[in-house]
Amino acid sequence: MNALEIKDLYKSFKVGFIPKKKEILKGISLSVKKGNIYGYLGPNGAGKTTTIKTILGLIFPDKGEIKIFGRNHLDIKAKKKIGFLPENPYFYDYLTAYEFLNFYMKLSNSHHKNNEKRINELLNLVGLKSHSNLQLRKFSRGMLQRIGIAQALISDPELVILDEPLSGLDPIGRKEIRDVILKLKEEGKTVFFSSHILQDIEMICDRVGIIIDGRIISQGELEDLISEEILYTEITVSGVPEIELKNFGETVASKGEKVLLKIYRKEKIEEIVSFIISKKGKIHSLIPRTYTLEDIFLGAVQRK
Repeated sequence: MNALEIKDLYKSFKVGFIPKKKEILKGISLSVKKGNIYGYLGPNGAGKTTTIKTILGLIFPDKGEIKIFGRNHLDIKAKKKIGFLPENPYFYDYLTAYEFLNFYMKLSNSHHKNNEKRINELLNLVGLKSHSNLQLRKFSRGMLQRIGIAQALISDPELVILDEPLSGLDPIGRKEIRDVILKLKEEGKTVFFSSHILQDIEMICDRVGIIIDGRIISQGELEDLISEEILYTEITVSGVPEIELKNFGETVASKGEKVLLKIYRKEKIEEIVSFIISKKGKIHSLIPRTYTLEDIFLGAVQRK
């Protein structure tokens, strides 16, 4: 059974002083397997948040079907299986991390045999146990995202939906959130998250969907979308005049004695290596570049 299924989802809004209908979602269809991490990728304004709001029942689609673990998404039993972190959550920042989770536990009417034990489990999961008595106003952006994920897990949901959880974070903060998402998968949970940060999606997702202008233009298993075929090879050399290298490939950049080249023909790689050795030059790096998620994404954007 799929954790989430969306079929032919359409949504429009009326905008402007003289209201005109604007289509935001134009026939979205996707499926998320139970226990997988699904990355929903697209530029700002593509329709990612609108899709999430329709899944949650915060707004209603013009037409289409949404099922959560086989049930209609508006079914109370289906809603109980969802945990959600919005893109820009608001927290009562005068509360400590422990008080915050305890408050939301009572607010959501989540009953556990030992609430204190459950809160400590959540704080451990997101790596904030040592900060349980620190007020949220003193948290970094990454720490706030992690406590937000802990809040989304209070009712022990099977499907966790995160809207741009990596947005605005520094590299350390992004790694912390990635680690939490991978821990959720280890626990058997399904994670659906939107992002425009390609590197993070490529690192942790089982399956991705790319939405451009309200339409999914590509989706599938990450390993199927990304080809292992070498597009070109980048080589950085020094000790050889740039003009003597022009017949081997395309010069990308040069700084001081170092020259960065793109080589598209495989046979030229052996030739340039032999040539540099014969000239007593130095090879600093030689990196084959394969087709990446970034190539798919940028290609899709350029075609629009």
